[in-house]
Amino acid sequence: MWIKTVVSACLGVLLMLSCGRAYSPRTLRHVALETFAVDSTDIRALTLHKDNTLWYAGSAGAYGTLRNGILKQYRITDSSNGSGTAYPHFRAIAPTDTAVFALSIGTPALLFRIDATPPNVHYREDHPKVFYDAMAFFDTKNGIAFGDPTAPCLSVLLTKNGGTTWDKLDCSALPRVEEGEGAFAASNTNIAIAGAHAWLVTGGKRARVFHTPDKGKSWKVYTTPIVQGKPTTGIYSAAFYNKKHGISMGGDYTDKAGNTANKAVTVDGGKTWTLVANGEAPGYISCVQYVPGTKGKELFAVSTEGIYFSNDRGHHWTQVSAKGFYTLRVSDRHTAWLGGRNTVAKMTF
Repeated sequence: MWIKTVVSACLGVLLMLSCGRAYSPRTLRHVALETFAVDSTDIRALTLHKDNTLWYAGSAGAYGTLRNGILKQYRITDSSNGSGTAYPHFRAIAPTDTAVFALSIGTPALLFRIDATPPNVHYREDHPKVFYDAMAFFDTKNGIAFGDPTAPCLSVLLTKNGGTTWDKLDCSALPRVEEGEGAFAASNTNIAIAGAHAWLVTGGKRARVFHTPDKGKSWKVYTTPIVQGKPTTGIYSAAFYNKKHGISMGGDYTDKAGNTANKAVTVDGGKTWTLVANGEAPGYISCVQYVPGTKGKELFAVSTEGIYFSNDRGHHWTQVSAKGFYTLRVSDRHTAWLGGRNTVAKMTF
């Protein structure tokens, strides 16, 4: 009898301790920003690599690192990239455990390993319509990049050897795009990954979600209620907390105050989407990210109009800074990193 009593008491203590550690959403009214000036470049691609080093890539061939408050900047020029173009303009960046890659927009499409000395090209594509928008890795070996169609499907690249080589999927392996459907190279967040799952989000005449549950082997496409129909409308960014729960945000770049049908959530892995904060701030958003360790409740979103915070899975938002940025990455419950015009910033909250 006494054994049962002791066990019950221990279980009660453990339950109370567990409840004591239960997550409670925060209310933020402002954040602290430490900014670092970068030379003549728009930063739309950020990633954290080993040793908590922030890597960035931007326009005019610029890329670099920020670590312990020390910013380093480099630039790939025509004489160093061997492409015949003046500068590659980067909008996508992604790391493995041992390397960092950056992908350029326009033609030729150039995928560099930028942590190498000197940076070297691991993939090149020449096509008048080529335009890659985003890149990410599932794990240290398997990665994915995608962009606008050069054929009747999205352009999708896959690597299985940590970025050493990349192969483009044939349209027979992908759902067809619809007329006027493409993607936006706004923040390198129109690819979202959770485990072996990836979601690619589109805009323009259609705003849809292309989903693979197996690192690019099979695909399905789903419709969304996000605003669509014009070249500047659609989904600009997506994030998934796990393989079921996710959020998509965007709107119309030419109507940044427009806040109707620009925010939606899913609870079934992207099959169906529900509009949230419809008719409420924020308007146009270029990047949204979950805050780790908050059970999918806290998110940050940014655009050139400011920084916004939600503590209820994206259903309501509060502006916490009027300073505009293109992209962000949240590293923990108190720190995020942002990229903007001639700027990299550290945000604490």
